[in-house]
Amino acid sequence: MTEVEKIAYAKSFIDKLANGINPLDDTRVPDDDIVNNVRLSRCFFYVSAILQKEIDRELRKAPKENKPKRLPFSITPEQLENFEYTSTPISATAMARKINWLVREDIEERKIEKFSYRKINYWLHDIGMIEWREWNNGKKKRFPTPEGESIGLILQIWENYGRKSPVIYLSEEAQHFIIDNMEAVMAAEKENFFPVQEEDDDESLEI
Repeated sequence: MTEVEKIAYAKSFIDKLANGINPLDDTRVPDDDIVNNVRLSRCFFYVSAILQKEIDRELRKAPKENKPKRLPFSITPEQLENFEYTSTPISATAMARKINWLVREDIEERKIEKFSYRKINYWLHDIGMIEWREWNNGKKKRFPTPEGESIGLILQIWENYGRKSPVIYLSEEAQHFIIDNMEAVMAAEKENFFPVQEEDDDESLEI
């Protein structure tokens, strides 16, 4: 019997006494028995509350069961066939959401991780479709290369409250290019993606 079980067992006796019940045979104690004295009954309830706090404390100390770890994102060619292309250019984030929607049940059931728009950026950078260039605030930003433009990458300037930043959008042609190469996209890593001392601060711009 564990420590928590011992305390819970003792508490069950105290609870029964507090309610005028013989804990040995579960029979009702006579009304004139000292157990039913109001002052004793209050003490029993008080002790019961203390024991409950001790049980709660012991349970918090107990190691929690490890939740099953999500598997890496995966999707089948058959599932990708249901991807809905759009003639309106979309951001990498929007495309990632559309891809996740195809396997939403597995994601909602926490079986697999979500697909991140960063994977698209990592891969496009790896194959020379996007590159880092100096922007007007001195930071480096992503721009499509001539090769990237040839497969449908579109540069737009995002502006909000006077803040401007270049954002790359995917035309329908580029969307097909990504879906056709999803196996390579999913395997892309961020190694050598960021310029020295630069961070990917464009996430808030991806819509």
